[in-house]
Amino acid sequence: MLRKFEEKAGQLYGMQKIRGFCHLYIGQEAIAGGMMTAIKDDDNVITAYRDHGLAIAKGIQAKTCMAELYGKATGCSKGKGGSMHFFSKEKRFFGGHGIVGGQIGLGAGIAFAEQYQGTDRATICLFGDGAARQGMLHETFNMAVLWQLPIVFICENNYYAMGTSVERTSKVLDIYRLADAYDMPGDSVDGMSCEEVHKGIERAVRRAREGGGPTFLEVKTYRFRGHSMSDPAKYRSKEELEEYKEKDPVNQVLKTIMDNSWATEEQINQINEKVHSEVEEAVKFAEESPLPEDSELYVDIYSDNTYPFIKD
Repeated sequence: MLRKFEEKAGQLYGMQKIRGFCHLYIGQEAIAGGMMTAIKDDDNVITAYRDHGLAIAKGIQAKTCMAELYGKATGCSKGKGGSMHFFSKEKRFFGGHGIVGGQIGLGAGIAFAEQYQGTDRATICLFGDGAARQGMLHETFNMAVLWQLPIVFICENNYYAMGTSVERTSKVLDIYRLADAYDMPGDSVDGMSCEEVHKGIERAVRRAREGGGPTFLEVKTYRFRGHSMSDPAKYRSKEELEEYKEKDPVNQVLKTIMDNSWATEEQINQINEKVHSEVEEAVKFAEESPLPEDSELYVDIYSDNTYPFIKD
């Protein structure tokens, strides 16, 4: 579902149906899949601007995601956020954030709120390898460990921050080792395998719920497309891309299913047809939905109860 949605989004962007920035999740789907089987439905997820796949995995309907890409009023952010700012209070998906690394501190804040209220919710905070170079990460790691917050930090390391490779930004190539400076448990996970992602997140989430504090996982993955739709990705070789495509997470899952006879070819075809229909219905929904009214421009900027102590 995530792959077909993103392929369609890329096609529609080329047709100028979708405008603005657009960062596709193609190649990284095993992270979203493994995450969702390892957490509870009411756990919190917050991420960066490559958010389509994670949002759909978290339960936001494909049609409201597509409508958001179109900038329509029926979108998950009422057509005001676009590709980089998917959001759902009901599904506890707190973005989609355009500021590199900005969501790291916000994720810790959400985890602190859960700890303060005494819930057993865990918070999953995802960011890319580029964001791992931001000062926000270090300040947040320090506070998260000090307060033993119930949070799992996940670096989706796809090896390129826009067009800059990890090797050109740091001598520490094993990003998970950044956790050592804060006495935080850290580990490296194969991000092309949804099973390995599940195991890594499951362990970390259990630790968070049991009061063991935060964990930092470096999930090594690869994006098959450019950083965004405007990126031709000429900074990497065709050979490198083909090498990672041999580890395509969708194909790996399909092979596991077929090797274990967990589904027939007919059943797989039925799933593919269902997904195709759902994506096409999402496009139709987005096409037919209205644009936001002009009166919506200043709505949702501030919460009505931001300053409850101020009276009229």
